Amino acid sequence: MAKELAEKAKEAFLEDDFDVAVDLYSKAIDLDPNCAAFFADRAQANIKIDNFTEAVVDANKAIELEPTLAKAYLRKGTACMKLEEYSTAKAALEKGASVAPDESKFKKMIDECNLRIAEEEKDLVQPVPPSLPSSSTTPLATEADAPPAPTPAVPAKPMFRHEFYQKAEEAVVTIFAKRIPKENVTVEFGEQILSVVIDVAGEEAYHLQPRLFGKIIPEKCRYEVLSTKVEIRLAKAEIITWSSLEYGKGQGVLPKPNVSSALSQRPVYPSSKPAKDWDKLEAEVKKQEKDEKLDGDAAMNKFFSDIYSSADEDMRRAMNKSFAESNGTVLSTNWKEVGTKKVESTPPDGMELKKWEY
Repeated sequence: MAKELAEKAKEAFLEDDFDVAVDLYSKAIDLDPNCAAFFADRAQANIKIDNFTEAVVDANKAIELEPTLAKAYLRKGTACMKLEEYSTAKAALEKGASVAPDESKFKKMIDECNLRIAEEEKDLVQPVPPSLPSSSTTPLATEADAPPAPTPAVPAKPMFRHEFYQKAEEAVVTIFAKRIPKENVTVEFGEQILSVVIDVAGEEAYHLQPRLFGKIIPEKCRYEVLSTKVEIRLAKAEIITWSSLEYGKGQGVLPKPNVSSALSQRPVYPSSKPAKDWDKLEAEVKKQEKDEKLDGDAAMNKFFSDIYSSADEDMRRAMNKSFAESNGTVLSTNWKEVGTKKVESTPPDGMELKKWEY
């Protein structure tokens, strides 16, 4: 029955009815999930309807089931080139060429990948405005090299919810899938591809296969299957802020420099002016105030001020009380004898003799 469905799918493909072909191949795979050829042929049908990420997943599955299936490598290389994943495409094509050395398509496509990779490296040195399209006509151009059409993001199945957050150097994708065995989760990384497939018993498999907002470093990416979620960490190839997880949604933003740290690291230049010793300056001012010669009321006030500043708490209370009760005519320094003992004392130079208490 599976083979009959595959034959009908092939007929639909030849009649350019690619959506029907994908549907029939899917039914054949449901009946025989271990047939590598079914996956490789569905990958070809997916390429025709611009489902390039799905095509990469199908080709990878075919290679996993049958590592010597040459057409699986060819389909993977074609899909990756459509996604401008030239390094990933080249690796797949070189592997396919080692499996089928007589197949001339591999050499042509590898040469085209080398040319595209060289163009990308040149662009890094001399970037061109993003609005100017690069030429797609080369001496080795083939049908597989047509300019890639915008790839629509594949929506996730409603059975699981996913979200992402990011740091400067990585983006973290979380799929909230509970109690999923690790062997049921397949995660693959490309230069700008994330492919997640979760097999669920009794239900259609969950697929999350977006073309990512920016390029990543596949060998540095990793994932972990936990009891409540699948956590995927994508190592960014460029330190920019992604406006979304998926390609084509908004523009990347360079992180803002840390202004505070820049200010804190401002260089300190040497000065020819000598630094002032403020403690020494304050001591000199106090000494000048103490040694200053005063006359009249100013001398009297300074005299009383010096006594008050060096007095203890009881003496100060006695001085305040005697001064207040006598309307400024008596000043006593003995709290126990306030108002009872009067003596004469010599005031500062230049003042008349007066009586006060102390």
